[in-house]
Amino acid sequence: MRAPGQEHETIKDVGILKAAGPGNNIRRRGEDVRHGQQVLDAGTVLRGPEVAVLASLGVASVDVIRRPRVAILSTGDELLSPGDAPAPGKIYDSNSYGLSALVTQYGGIPQRFGIAQDTIPALTARINEALETCDLVITSAGVSRGDFDVVKEVLAREGAIDFWTVKMKPGKPLAFGEFEAPQGRRVPHIGLPGNPVSSLLAFELFGRLAIYQMMGRQPQPRPILRAIADDDIVNTDWRRVYARATLNQDNDGTWHARLTGPQGSGVLTSMALANGYAVCPEDRERIRAGEECDVIMVDWDHPLD
Repeated sequence: MRAPGQEHETIKDVGILKAAGPGNNIRRRGEDVRHGQQVLDAGTVLRGPEVAVLASLGVASVDVIRRPRVAILSTGDELLSPGDAPAPGKIYDSNSYGLSALVTQYGGIPQRFGIAQDTIPALTARINEALETCDLVITSAGVSRGDFDVVKEVLAREGAIDFWTVKMKPGKPLAFGEFEAPQGRRVPHIGLPGNPVSSLLAFELFGRLAIYQMMGRQPQPRPILRAIADDDIVNTDWRRVYARATLNQDNDGTWHARLTGPQGSGVLTSMALANGYAVCPEDRERIRAGEECDVIMVDWDHPLD
């Protein structure tokens, strides 16, 4: 017998340091999955471990629900695409890019259809284009009461409106309905507000669960913590307020919610800094600093102080 790495020298004796016990190093049939046992529930997301389990059982293929194709369309004559030269009276379209990232994060396949002008023919043409291939249509802006808010009107003409406006802040002007696509398909539509924070928040509360439903996934409510508000949370018009906040924990385990900055519906930086929404109920005028409030956790990846 040759030792590893040696060409000529032989070893005459081999010492056995430990006896092999009965059953050692044997994988017994059924120790992982027993006969007749259900392995995965319907609606399970197939990650690496789930795929490995199926392969270990000799399963070559399974029926799955594909990821929904989500059309994302911004509306407004005032919008520019990132990279365009700034112009008076214009703002950059941030909604479609932020929403595309969230759709991807929650399992959908975003398809951006650019910016539609504030006219019924222009918007109708873009929506009809989206209906050719997509399973869900998301628009931002055009669902308020302004003269140029045409999304709601197009939805009423080309489809159906199930509800319009939600008693929340930010995000009140939100519409939900459906369009009829080619071959008679019914395609749901979520009309989000135009203000950037309102759009992202409304998608978090409504769009995320819609995508999960379309994928056959079980609803996954966000965790809610009770925390001490470090700042006043003011409710000026008796809607449910979702204030952008970060959480930190005292040595005694008490959670504190600190607002991330100005709470205007166009202040995106306070959204980017937040890992939760501190809630002031619609029947309260304010939550004062030092009082408890519910905080909906939305991003555990954000560092907690």
